[in-house]
Amino acid sequence: MWLTLAFASAALLGFYDVAKKKALTENAVLPVLLLNTLFSTLLFLPTIVSAEWSLGWFDGTIFEAGTGTAHDHALVMLKAVIVLTSWIFGYFGIKHLPITLVGPINATRPVLVLVGAMLLFGERLNGWQWIGVLLAGVSLLLLSRAGRREGVRFTHNIWIVCVALSAVVGAASGLYDKYIMTQLDPVFVQSRYNLYQLGMMAVLVALLWLPRRGATTPFRWDWSIPLISIFLTAADFVYFYALSEADAMISVVSMIRRGSVVVSFLCGALLFRERNLRAKALDLGLILVGMLFLWWGSQ
Repeated sequence: MWLTLAFASAALLGFYDVAKKKALTENAVLPVLLLNTLFSTLLFLPTIVSAEWSLGWFDGTIFEAGTGTAHDHALVMLKAVIVLTSWIFGYFGIKHLPITLVGPINATRPVLVLVGAMLLFGERLNGWQWIGVLLAGVSLLLLSRAGRREGVRFTHNIWIVCVALSAVVGAASGLYDKYIMTQLDPVFVQSRYNLYQLGMMAVLVALLWLPRRGATTPFRWDWSIPLISIFLTAADFVYFYALSEADAMISVVSMIRRGSVVVSFLCGALLFRERNLRAKALDLGLILVGMLFLWWGSQ
């Protein structure tokens, strides 16, 4: 079951990346991210209200959530900090880079998760799964060549650095998810970390963006902004439930979720008319084959 949930999360993440790219085009990053956290919080507000006031609206359903102890809230708050850090780097990166370049870079994130999972959780991959991981690594090397054809040098581009930092912090978030999901309820985690992120983003926007808004990229409303929250909330919901299963392997789940690049790549070609697709398609093909090897190895 956790494999099916992981693939569903991957598809939803692809649409999330597309909505994010659309919303950030010629738009201010921090207000868009603030609205993302606001809409995500509103989606889970009924579960928070029901739990905190013991109303029982969702008792016996998959949306039921507890109130949690102070320790539980501290764990979730740390997750909010980690995720928000990854998002800030990632949002700035995807705003300034082609989505057909950012997607494959993010698709190599599970390699970092694999190393951490082996060191922290004692997970071990079989031969098929190792082949999938190695193919992902090769795709990153080829992708750097494709980027140079568009004037994007991986070693001299601040936005590539942002995407790379987002991937590293995101990998840390994936490992932390595996840890806390053995202790906490999935709905409790998702609803509260959205709430904490909203508070953090409100402070960042007030301190960093509002005082300088006249000298930076102006904010404009776009209907793709609420779609960011809808797709992300759905993707995270099924992801947390996948990890809550005892036999779920974070290294495999993380790799499968990077299959979201398929959706983002196709939309980058069809909606955003991005260039140099043939070379990038080779990287995408390697990633897809890697997904298959991981799936075979987990059966």
